[in-house]
Parts: sequence; structure tokens; C-alpha cells
Amino acid sequence: MISTSETGTQGTRTLPELFSDLTRQLAALLRQEWMLARTELSAKASKVGRDAALLVAGGLVAYAGFLALIAAIIVGLATLCMAWWLSTLLVALVVLVIGGLLIQQGISRLQSEDLEPKQTLETLRGDALMLKREAQGR
Repeated sequence: MISTSETGTQGTRTLPELFSDLTRQLAALLRQEWMLARTELSAKASKVGRDAALLVAGGLVAYAGFLALIAAIIVGLATLCMAWWLSTLLVALVVLVIGGLLIQQGISRLQSEDLEPKQTLETLRGDALMLKREAQGR
């Protein structure tokens, strides 16, 4: 039997009791680490979702610009009047530039997002180090 007066508790505990406590504490630790990883990944997934929405919005605006460009070509060919064609073309070019900028911003944000759960990995490394020290008897 091992005296637990060193840890500040009263009485003595057997080795099986100590292993039972260790197992229970390890299970609780693993549950907490799992919850931390889920929370961290959920937050990162939410941010990636917002950035992806920006990318989709940029794509839709660029598509509207493409449709306006097509309309400019049709109007220009139909009327052969420079004013209609030129005004529609300018609108189409502005819409395409805005869409291109939105797409570029969305892509750069998605590429810069780090999906690694750093906090969870760091605590797992710390837990492994603590267990190693405990196993070696400090």
C-alpha cells in the first residue's frame, strides 16, 4: 500500500485504486481535449465558411458582369450606335473588375487560413510530457 499523506489526503490507497484514479483522470483529460479540438475546429470552419461565401459572392458579381458584357455586344451589334454599346461596355467592365477583386480577396483569405488546431496540439504535447514525467517518477 502507498501512503497518500504526501499528496495531502488522509489514509492509504492501494495500487489498484491509484491506477483506477489514473484511468479516470486520463479519460476526463481525453474528453476535455476532444471538446477543445471540436471547439477550435468549429471556429476555424466558421471563418472558412464566411471566406468561401465572399468567394461565391465575387463569382456571382463576375457572372453578372459577363452577362452585361454579352448584352453590350448584342446591343452594339443590333444598333451599331456607339453610345449604347460604349455605355453598356463600361458598365460591364466595372462589374467585372469588382467581381475580380472580390474573388481575389476571397482566395487570398482562404489560402492564408491555417486549419491546424494549434491550441489542442500544444496541450496534447504538454499532457504527453506530463505523463512521461509522471511515469519516470519525476
